[in-house]
Amino acid sequence: MGNKQEELETCVCLQGYDLIGITETWWDSSCDWSVGMEGYRLFRKDRQGRRGGDVALYINDQLECMELQLGMDEEPTESLSVRIKGTGDIIAGVCYRPPDQGDQADEALCRQIGAASRSQALVLMRDFNHPDICWRDNAAEHKQSRKFLESVDDNFLLQVTEEPMRRGAMLDLILTNKEGW
Repeated sequence: MGNKQEELETCVCLQGYDLIGITETWWDSSCDWSVGMEGYRLFRKDRQGRRGGDVALYINDQLECMELQLGMDEEPTESLSVRIKGTGDIIAGVCYRPPDQGDQADEALCRQIGAASRSQALVLMRDFNHPDICWRDNAAEHKQSRKFLESVDDNFLLQVTEEPMRRGAMLDLILTNKEGW
């Protein structure tokens, strides 16, 4: 774990985040002791049978929350959702979409997005690996990317990430159903 965990803890301490989503972790049961963070409850989903691509959510201990099971009968996906209780419940989710993901898993993710978007407030953090999407024009070259765009539109979600993270592509996205977040 080492430096990256220390970097994360320093950043969290300085910024005071209530919610932190992480994708592409390489965690397993051997590092359980080293990934916890004081003041946060950790939810995580480790990939079964493969290393890497895991997802995790840290939620501030002061917030009442519980893990949700969206799409239990679905194709396995690298996703995790948590309901945060409050004046109006918020669903926070994190997902990793491998670049080589097949159509069935993509369809399962779209159904999970649909189920989550029915909540009062949704924040979805994802590493989508759809580098061909042009968010300004709401267009994409590949069929899987176009289906994803349709799912975003059908569920009235807004993509709020403003700057590309890697190689000029918007891969790491934040989607919400609340304008102004």
